[in-house]
This record gives sequence, C-alpha cells and structure tokens, in this order.
Amino acid sequence: MLTTYRVPTCHRPVKGVVRIPGSKSMTNRALPIAALARGTTVLTGALFSDDSRYFIDSLRRLGYHVETDEPRQQIQIEGAGIEPLYHPDGIDLFVGNSGTSARFLAAFVSLGVGRYRIDGVQRMRERPILALLQALQQVGIAAIDEHRTGCPPVLIEANGFPGGGIAIRGKESSQYLSGLLLAAPYAQGPIDLHVEGSLVSAPYVNMTVEMMREFGADVRVSDRHYHIEPSLYHAKKVYQIEPDASSASYFFAAAALCGGTVRVAGIGKRSLQGDAQFARVLEKMGCRVVYGADYIELTGAREKLAGIEVDLFDMSDMVPTLAAIAPFASDPVHIYNVANVRIKETDRIQACVTELRKFGVRVEETDDGLTVYPQPKMKRGVSVQTYDDHRMAMAFAILGLNVEDTVIEDPGCTQKTFPDFFDTLENIIFN
Repeated sequence: MLTTYRVPTCHRPVKGVVRIPGSKSMTNRALPIAALARGTTVLTGALFSDDSRYFIDSLRRLGYHVETDEPRQQIQIEGAGIEPLYHPDGIDLFVGNSGTSARFLAAFVSLGVGRYRIDGVQRMRERPILALLQALQQVGIAAIDEHRTGCPPVLIEANGFPGGGIAIRGKESSQYLSGLLLAAPYAQGPIDLHVEGSLVSAPYVNMTVEMMREFGADVRVSDRHYHIEPSLYHAKKVYQIEPDASSASYFFAAAALCGGTVRVAGIGKRSLQGDAQFARVLEKMGCRVVYGADYIELTGAREKLAGIEVDLFDMSDMVPTLAAIAPFASDPVHIYNVANVRIKETDRIQACVTELRKFGVRVEETDDGLTVYPQPKMKRGVSVQTYDDHRMAMAFAILGLNVEDTVIEDPGCTQKTFPDFFDTLENIIFN
C-alpha cells in the first residue's frame, strides 16, 4: 500500500461521468435492518470498505448469515430477528475506527440477551458515546463505558430492550438517535424518543426513518419526537444502495476548482442523502448545477469562486471539502455551527486549520467552525497529514490539484469509504 500520494496538478478543466461506491450511511443502516428482518435481503450497490467490513464481521460474530460478493457490490443477509442475539457467555466486537458501527451496534445488541463488549482502535477510544449509553440506561439497559472516559470500550449487559421514553441530546451526533431508531421496532414495547436541543445532521436521521419505513417499520415523527410501535422489518428481495453523496462532493469540488463539468451517476434529485445538497453550496459560489432523476451534474464557475458564509450543521462531513477549496475563492469562506466535527475520525476543524496554514493560508479557528481567507499564491511542495481520516485525505487531494507538488500522507486511509478514490480522481483529470 502506498505510504504517500503525489497529487497530479490539473492543467485543464476536468470532465467525465463518475461512478461512486455505495453510500456508507445507507449500507450501515441497511445491514442491521436486513439482519432483523425475516427472510433474505440482497443489498446491491453496497459499499465495501473498512467501515462496512467491520459491521459485516460483527453481524457474523453475532450469528447472522451474511454472504458478500465484492465484484458485484452485493451483500446477501439472511434475516433472523433477534434470535442470534443470545450470548450469555459474552462476546466481543471490534469496530476499528467506525463510529457508525460502534453506535449502531450498541443499540442493536441491547435487543438481545448476554454480555457484549464493543471496542476499536485508539482513536475509537477517544470518540464519545456516553450520550447513547445514558439513553439506553433510561429504559433499564446496563450500558457503561468500561474505562469511564465516555468513549469505548462499551460494556452492555442485555436482557431485551424494554419499551419506554428516552430523551437524548441532539447536538453531538445524529448517529446516537439513528442507532436507537433502528433497534426500536424490536423493543418489548413502544418507544418514545425525544431530542433535546437542536439535532445535528438531521438529514441522516430522516434517511434512517425513510429506510425503516421502506422495510415496514411503524415510525411516527412530530417535530423532535419519534414514536415507534413494536413491529417487524420485512425483507426486501433486492434493495438498492445509492452511491455515496459525501464521496461525490470531492468530484464536484474538483470541477468547482479546476473548471469543467463532472456528472455523478446514480444520485438524483430524490436522493435520501442530505450531503447531495452540497452541490447547492457550490452553486451559491458560482457553479452551475443540474439535478436529474439519476444524476447530479456540476459545472465550474465562469469566474472565480465567490466567498460564502455557510451553516453546515446538516451536512458537517462537508467541512473539509469546502475548507480545502476555500483559499481559491474571491472572498473569505466562513463555515460555522459544526462543533460536532471535532469528535469525528479526528478533530476536523483543528486538522483543516493546521493543514491549510502549511500552504500559507490565513485561517481563523472558532469553537464551532473556521474562516478561510483568499490566498492567491500557495506554498508548493506541502506534505499533508491526514490523521487517519479519509475525508482529510480526499479533501486535500482536491486542493492539491491547484498547488504543485502536494503530497498526501497515508493515502490508504481512504479505504474507509472509497478504496479507488485516487484512480477515480485521475480519470477526470486526464480525460
């Protein structure tokens, strides 16, 4: 595996039709739903990455039958309800640095009987999960952070998931709420979930609810209140996973930065993914966007990108993407209301500030965001640290298209969501 990647300089407009791997968010929601559903579900267009492999491995260890066909991007799951979740002697699950897996599995195994321990790499042991454990405790589930740090390892002593009311803070991570929602239909009674305060990345929760309903769950939503009646998921013969809208953002950013037109196939105007709206942010900066039924196409601005002040609370994974192209705008770019990205794979606000400053960019850091000022002349030959964070690697590769001799350290971290990212990027550069 490459230890560094030298980004090719883009000397002409990019162009091409890009095919993106499946959505991590949809894949990692479909896996527990299909496992609980009775019958066989085949996921097509599924993502095969570090995150999804950890989740699949955990389901297998728990006793679910999962077959994979990576060349065809298919996952077949034999749904078995909660019957495999009987582990009175205890079982350990390892999730690497997959926050989605850790949070979804914590709620998922609470449906069963037994002792469950969920752990990951060192960075996973620094990522908060206490709010979710406290939510489980509200209905009587013994769920604790083993080292009393508020982070994994997590220990859960389960004896079924009682019904009842749960209040959960919404500003830290939408994944806590999504994990509870995914498990809720198999609780022993109705579940009432109430979100306290604002809900970060709300489109991801909307995706969770829509997918649950597609598989037959009874979910009622009113403002920040979710009522789930006991019900069963119904297996789907075939369930199509959309391409990953977050991964698409880098190719839209490449067209915004270098000019030209890029079309991402398979994501259209009816996408379940909130990050598909990132193209609208670039549109406000001067790009042209066309939303088709099964594609999004972006053409770079005729003039220099305009500065923008933008609240990315609902699509916080887009912070590195926008920060990386911000120095090339005509005016400052101010990104705010994204304090939650400090607990992602790395502290993404601090990481973006640190790496941009290596290029000579003036950046101001705030508690909940950053302001990036125009930098017409960038330092060349910069080596970008990626912090084992796939989004830092991909975002700063886009910056490197416009700055000669930019080197990405540890490019293999893109295995988390987009194993072929650099090859795909080169396809639109050397069109």
